[in-house]
Amino acid sequence: MHDLSLLDVLILPNYFDHLIQQKGLEWYKRSLIVLFKGFPDYHATIEDIIADGDKVWARITYTGTNTGEYLGLAPTGKKISYNSVTIKHIVDGKMVEGWTVNDMSDFFMQLGIIEYTEKGRKLLP
Repeated sequence: MHDLSLLDVLILPNYFDHLIQQKGLEWYKRSLIVLFKGFPDYHATIEDIIADGDKVWARITYTGTNTGEYLGLAPTGKKISYNSVTIKHIVDGKMVEGWTVNDMSDFFMQLGIIEYTEKGRKLLP
């Protein structure tokens, strides 16, 4: 089970996510609820983490199995694994903004939602 109550301790109410241009702790929680519904076993492994001043950088591997509806799509039963790099701005011990780069094309390919074209398969076997 994913406990979202810890987010109240770690994230400021006006948190801003630069990746998807969204603001607010409640929005952050709702996005995780959608993700956890689609991937009940969703897990993040921090591979590397660096802190300097008011910034924290992390390289993360996410895994999960798509056993629930996700973004209106029926469950595929497929396991996913993708990588992310994130930078968080910390103020008074809480996250106030974040910048993230996710490999979402790989994520959607693993689910079978997108596929390489014939040309793409030749270029990237």
